[in-house]
Amino acid sequence: MDRKVILGIAVVIIAIGAYAIFTMQKPDSPPPEYTLSVDSSPFSGLTVTVDGVTHESPFTTELEEGSYTVVVPDDVTVEGDDYTFTGWADGSTDTEKTVSLSADTDLEANYEMVDEEPEPDPTTQVTVSGKITDSESGDPIIGASVSIDGETVTTGIDGSYEVTVDKGTYTVTVSNDGYEDETSSVLETDDETVVLDLTIAAIPSQSTGVTLTILTRHGSDIMRTAELLFRETEYWEEYNFVEINWVPVTASLWIDTIDRKGNIDMAWGGGPVWFDILYRAGLTSPLVSDEVSVYVDQIPDVISGAPSKRIDGDEVHWIGAAISSFGFTINQQALDLEGLPRPTKWIDLANETYCVTLPFPILGTADPTRSTSNTRMFEIILQTYGWEEGWKLLTLLGGNSIIYEGSELVRDAAIRGDIGAGTTIDFYGYTAQLENPELCEYIFPEDGTIVNADPIALINTSPNPEAAQAFIAWILSPEGQEPWLDTKVNRLPINTQVFETERGQERPDLEENYYKSIDALKIEFSDDLASSYEYAMMNFFKYTLVTPETQLKDAWYELGTAKLDGDLTSAEFKTLVDELTNPLLFEFTDPDTGETVTFSEEYAISINQKLMNDPEFKQAIVDLWTETAVARYKSVEDQVLSITP
Repeated sequence: MDRKVILGIAVVIIAIGAYAIFTMQKPDSPPPEYTLSVDSSPFSGLTVTVDGVTHESPFTTELEEGSYTVVVPDDVTVEGDDYTFTGWADGSTDTEKTVSLSADTDLEANYEMVDEEPEPDPTTQVTVSGKITDSESGDPIIGASVSIDGETVTTGIDGSYEVTVDKGTYTVTVSNDGYEDETSSVLETDDETVVLDLTIAAIPSQSTGVTLTILTRHGSDIMRTAELLFRETEYWEEYNFVEINWVPVTASLWIDTIDRKGNIDMAWGGGPVWFDILYRAGLTSPLVSDEVSVYVDQIPDVISGAPSKRIDGDEVHWIGAAISSFGFTINQQALDLEGLPRPTKWIDLANETYCVTLPFPILGTADPTRSTSNTRMFEIILQTYGWEEGWKLLTLLGGNSIIYEGSELVRDAAIRGDIGAGTTIDFYGYTAQLENPELCEYIFPEDGTIVNADPIALINTSPNPEAAQAFIAWILSPEGQEPWLDTKVNRLPINTQVFETERGQERPDLEENYYKSIDALKIEFSDDLASSYEYAMMNFFKYTLVTPETQLKDAWYELGTAKLDGDLTSAEFKTLVDELTNPLLFEFTDPDTGETVTFSEEYAISINQKLMNDPEFKQAIVDLWTETAVARYKSVEDQVLSITP
């Protein structure tokens, strides 16, 4: 090869190599940088972190292109004033903000001053309390309104009231239907409590007309609707009615109220057990007037196996004004969200499946000392499954449930979806279906229920027995049954002729529910047996399941989840459930005899009346029940924890 050619090739090779070396050694171009500016409003000096580096607003920093996390505090104090973060100027509201920096960026954190009400100085307030009584008889006035400084309270069963206001000089006004308003003054004082007892005088009667006084367990909606409709009837003028005086007190105080007031005309609503108590106490009078007899004869003595009248010889001492069944109301969405099954039987409510949501129960029930309908449901369970197995079911129901203070609270929780199922009387279930039809449904338990008559009765202290029976006759008539059809009430009528009225034609759903109740599976139920242990049962439930509710749920959660996780055998689980729930293993010392006893059905019956009539005995025994229950639950919990990993 020619020497010149070889030399040329070498030069080319050297040039290519040099270029390659130059290219390999040439550094990359630096990434672009941008400014991040952060300000705060309405103040400066805010502590801001950018990827963990602290700055104070306002500031500007040069940063390479990329993603950065900017964080500001939720709340700050500036010169003694409190501020809370309200959002960034671009509308985002999280205090931690991710910024993708690809251009110069400005941020502004906005805050708002918090106007906090100063805590009231307790020394600047005064508690005013006292009793309101009838100026002539001296009897306490129940339900009187006491107004002080814009605050209004209602007197209790003993006429007492209490209200706390800022110290000062005020006028106290007391008002009550049928009484003259009474005023008095509270003068400014250094005392923290002031006792002010007042008497009010009955308005002198301007007429010789009839005022009916009705003891009731019904709500104000039923009372108001019934009175407005009754005022439009011929009875109102025929018997010269001028007023209805409603006395809404708890059923356990009925006998005391009847004895004390001496002018109760009738009792209406509250369940057959309480009406039988009035009947056995000799406080009811037979229904004998011509008007009421027409409807008494039309209504069957027994409806779906349950008495609708209390008959003594040829006399009727109470009659049902409506009927009810008992079951539970479900919210399907709440169950689905937890992946839990739909209960169809009473016994389903005691299943360990439902304990998995504890300490946030998915089921609901009510304290029987605060709910006559739940009292009846628990009696249904005890008579369906027997005393021993029934109490096992009730105990685990309590473990799975929020135990509310009233049955209406169970209904409302099901409507809202706070719970997936709750024990309710039927008309609460129907109300839930109407208010939340997509999700709520009332369930007739497949293992049985009963139909109860909800009675009305003439009381033997009535000064107006003929007029009172006219009101009862109207309540039993198709027109008088119409208040049950209100969509906020949804009761099942005792007289099905109401469905033939114009208003009744608008509620085919309620008529359908009536016949579903009649056709539902019924158990053999004894009112006499239920009433023989009722008060003992109510209090045993309260003081062994409600009062130590936390300890019960802790033990049941450990036991139930251990079974579900396979940490316990079926035999171990059954033994521990027995220890947790069996009333015949619940040993305590009778405070009267000093003997060791268990809570058997026979024992409950033997102490039922004493519990009602002897406050000292009641307090002693319920304290023992709670103490024993707490120890029992702790023992089972400890055993489970010792067995499981």
